[in-house]
Amino acid sequence: MLLADDEVLVRAGVRAILAAAPDIEVVAEAGNGREALELARTHRPDVALLDIRMPLLDGLSTAAELRRAAPDVAVVMLTTFSEDEYITRALDGGASGFLLKSGDPYELMAAVRAVHGGAAFLSPQIAHRVIQQVSGGRMSRQAAAKERIALLTPREREVLALVGAGLSNAEIGGRLFLVEGTVKAYVSAVLGRLEVKNRVQAAVLAYEAGLVPGD
Repeated sequence: MLLADDEVLVRAGVRAILAAAPDIEVVAEAGNGREALELARTHRPDVALLDIRMPLLDGLSTAAELRRAAPDVAVVMLTTFSEDEYITRALDGGASGFLLKSGDPYELMAAVRAVHGGAAFLSPQIAHRVIQQVSGGRMSRQAAAKERIALLTPREREVLALVGAGLSNAEIGGRLFLVEGTVKAYVSAVLGRLEVKNRVQAAVLAYEAGLVPGD
């Protein structure tokens, strides 16, 4: 994976946490967004962990560039900020995960593993904010969401519901008795039909449509 943060001590701390995980390897580190893009092109990491505020090119812009230049790289945003504008921009930019630096170190490992497996990951604080946003104007949003998912086949709706529940492609395959490649094709088809950019947006839509139980 690629780690990008302009604070050397923060990078060292994150690297130390990830070093405790035998299945995670940091192959490159960057101190700004432009350097992160160059290293991503060179190393082709599976996951990029990006700080939101970096010099030359911030994490949000870097994520958007990565989506175009290296769409197979899953992006997790790391920040000390939890304002709604950052959450919305990060998800719109194609990020699959969003973490606060004040969170539990184990969340960091869980997020890397989740996005690498094709799932999405939001820290509990971020997830709460997303649900609050979704819950506002619930009835009108629910009607619109149900109309959108009506375009899906029954199998695609099953896949969407499991995406909304936070399952990875492998886990969805296990539930539906499908090979992982077939699940990946279904997920791509669902994202295209619903005209959403990533699994997080698909999961929110699944929640709005009532496919995933709320709290």
